[in-house]
Amino acid sequence: MTLLNTTLKWLLQRRLPRIEAMKKQPGMVQQKVFEYLIRAGRNTEWGRKHDYKSIRTVADYQQRVPVSDYETLFPYIERIMKGEQKVLWPSPVRWFSKSSGTTNARSKFIPVTPESLDEMHFKGGKDMMAMYINNNPDSQTFTGKGLSIGGSLHPNPYGTNSAAGDVSAVVMKNLPTWAQFIRTPSLDVALMDDWEEKLEQMATITSQENVTSMLGAPTWGLVLIDKVLAKTGKSNILEVWPNFELLVHGAVNFQPYRDLFSQQVLPSKSVHYQEVYNASEGFFAIQDDLSRVGEMLLMLDYGIFYEFVPVAEADQPFPEALTIEEVELDKNYALVVSTNGGLWRYKVGDTVRFTSLYPHRLKVSGRTKHFINAFGEEVIVENAEVAVTRACEATGAIIADYTAGPVYMSSGQTGCHEWVIEFKQGPDNQQTFNRILDETLRQINSDYDAKRFNNYVLKRPRIHVVPRGTFYVWMAQRGKVGGQHKVPRLANSREYLDDILKGIVRYE
Repeated sequence: MTLLNTTLKWLLQRRLPRIEAMKKQPGMVQQKVFEYLIRAGRNTEWGRKHDYKSIRTVADYQQRVPVSDYETLFPYIERIMKGEQKVLWPSPVRWFSKSSGTTNARSKFIPVTPESLDEMHFKGGKDMMAMYINNNPDSQTFTGKGLSIGGSLHPNPYGTNSAAGDVSAVVMKNLPTWAQFIRTPSLDVALMDDWEEKLEQMATITSQENVTSMLGAPTWGLVLIDKVLAKTGKSNILEVWPNFELLVHGAVNFQPYRDLFSQQVLPSKSVHYQEVYNASEGFFAIQDDLSRVGEMLLMLDYGIFYEFVPVAEADQPFPEALTIEEVELDKNYALVVSTNGGLWRYKVGDTVRFTSLYPHRLKVSGRTKHFINAFGEEVIVENAEVAVTRACEATGAIIADYTAGPVYMSSGQTGCHEWVIEFKQGPDNQQTFNRILDETLRQINSDYDAKRFNNYVLKRPRIHVVPRGTFYVWMAQRGKVGGQHKVPRLANSREYLDDILKGIVRYE
């Protein structure tokens, strides 16, 4: 497969000059995307309702079209799922990306159009590899197979000639033949609905393949790798896949898992890690420089028009919304997108923070609904990830999963945060881990620090360590097992905490 490796690398790298041009002229690129989207939306029901034919500028658009959440768009999406067309987008819709539903109580179905497949998801996958090869010109990744950990597909629940599933499954099902040839396992296994059986078959098949790369959430990657090691009796996965060179990760912050992968799972400096920001709503960003950990290049020519809303205004229908040329460094913005999948001024639910401009690189800093602010402390997911990482580094711990929420104040009692943590490798001193986690939160979040002063509002966190496998069992009980599902890191209620802690043996 050496010839194939050389040919694919050459073809993919032809895209790099356009990416460089995009970095230098982000405003012009986004203006073209905006004009394309408005033209495409004019003859849809949504476009007629908001008079897209008279929209000339971004300012017109922002004044006329309110920011939408899923509940706002759902009546339109439901009609598309029942077979109506030209409701939100002019092209026929036969696929729907089913969200894990971590931002609300039910699953969300996001339309996937032919344009969003080709111009966004497929293009993002090719650009991801082009950037990796640009960082590693001697890569041999296409001499073996890429392992994809995806979800499953189901008939549209409304019974029309369409299907719904994790975005990874939708993309996998529609990949061209050449892309199917270089991936593993086969579609009939990769798209299986029974996750337990799928993992067993994936472990059996991939343990006999020359796997050179893997794409998926690190949490589910660890589950699969553990099964492969159990089947083969090897101590680390490089003994099974000696030519492995690339782990592409997304969905959750990789930092708490980095030491586990680099020291135990993939103990080789020849293995590289690349982050992508890919969601049900779109393929947004790719790590273009592997030395800039956690920072990703915002992809501006995928048929997505971006707006960035200051977090304080995220719940307003007509908030102050900045374009790509108006954003500033180190400020948290709620991400709002208009896409060639028929989403219009849609709140993704993520917050992002720019780490560089020209080129525009960002980090995902949290979720607009995944935070703890029960006492005015405004702790976001990024704060939690930093605190967990520092506590792990200081105590030799390796995290498997965690979640946190509030313990409310009661008569004569101050409140606190309660954490449930599952370790892959426990800390050498649990009390030190707990102390550093709390101290780090105080250092990086002044609101949290103020509430912790003298324990007036918040006392030290209450931390529970739970047995291995606790979160996997909990997710399975909720029907949330699969590549697109992830443990909610923070909640401003006790919904997740009480459910996890109920009926399990725990200790502090």
